[in-house]
Amino acid sequence: MVPRTASHQARPASPPAWAVFAVFLRLGLTSFGGPVAHLGYFRNEFVERRQWMDDATFTDVVALCQFLPGPASSQVGIVIGMLRAGWAGSIAAWLGFTLPSALLLVAFGYGVSHFGALAASGAVHGLKVVAVAVVAQAVWGMARSLCPDRTRAAIAIAAALSTLALPTAAGQIGTILASAAIGLLFLRLPGEPATHSALTGVTRRAGGLSLLVFALLLGGLLIASRWTGSPLLALVEGFYRSGALVFGGGHVVLPLLQAVVVPSGALGNAEFLAGYGVAQAVPGPLFTFAAFLGTAMETEVRGWVGGMVFLVAIFLPAYLLVVGALPFWDALRRRPRVRTAMAGVSAGMVGILLSALYDPIWTSAIHTRADFGLALAAFGLLVQGRLSPFIVVVFAALGGWALALL
Repeated sequence: MVPRTASHQARPASPPAWAVFAVFLRLGLTSFGGPVAHLGYFRNEFVERRQWMDDATFTDVVALCQFLPGPASSQVGIVIGMLRAGWAGSIAAWLGFTLPSALLLVAFGYGVSHFGALAASGAVHGLKVVAVAVVAQAVWGMARSLCPDRTRAAIAIAAALSTLALPTAAGQIGTILASAAIGLLFLRLPGEPATHSALTGVTRRAGGLSLLVFALLLGGLLIASRWTGSPLLALVEGFYRSGALVFGGGHVVLPLLQAVVVPSGALGNAEFLAGYGVAQAVPGPLFTFAAFLGTAMETEVRGWVGGMVFLVAIFLPAYLLVVGALPFWDALRRRPRVRTAMAGVSAGMVGILLSALYDPIWTSAIHTRADFGLALAAFGLLVQGRLSPFIVVVFAALGGWALALL
């Protein structure tokens, strides 16, 4: 028998998807602190500890996911899972990182649905107040990184004024498109990256199909919801659209979802903001706020089933986009016009979040001097004290409870 040469030996098998799921499940249980902190956890786990990739590849993954709309940290996880264990690995990574916080928010959704007095309690009012501090911190940090010059600062201010004047889903979409146009016309960014991307794992055909499915769902769900007049389908379309339009960070999903959920009557504004406050206290991605909404809303599907339906609806566009863009990323990131348009959109999203800080967040939570004092204290603990959001949320809930007793 002729011995097999090295060239004929089988390649090492890819790790099973369950192994990817296990790693991301641990991260989903322990990753507090928001998207930037999540990226730090990921780098420590996959670059330094497990050495699944080098720093250059990890940086390229982060750049791709920050360029696209959607929850950046979740998309980074999806790409890492794809590179490590293929399509099954990408789904396993998303499930592991998402399920812990989603299940916690489903549980809170049951509490709001079955105990009506919960939404009116002092502790829940404290959660609404802490949302003021959290979003103010997000606006401050995003403005510093996404609006570093006068042009982008002007785009952000114009976007805030626009969405204050037109606080509807159509107004937000128009503002995003206008921000892209202004960025395309007036922004000038540094030259293209010098290195080529090393990201692989998806063929161009599969990537193109993924982008096609993304576009068909974006348009098809809108047409179907208008054609049938189904309130449930309209909500699913709104969640999908919100997931497809979020540039600049997970906090930007707040005004987009508020424009979908509250005007429809599916959930009151007080319950909406209470759920958003709780979402700050759980690990994992902020997009799991959708699981709370799906559980608590008055729709044809409620409870944990509704939570899972709307969780998938808001994450699906992010998954399709990042998988679809993966094989085209090297060429895409070298197009200056694409980069300037996206920079304009990111600045516009800062303005949209700024308008949401006033309405509905401030107007629904700050009614007295004591409320303002609690919000200011929470903001100071986050920004200057640099405490974990979990600790600050607990502090605000206790503060709201104490104020209610006075």
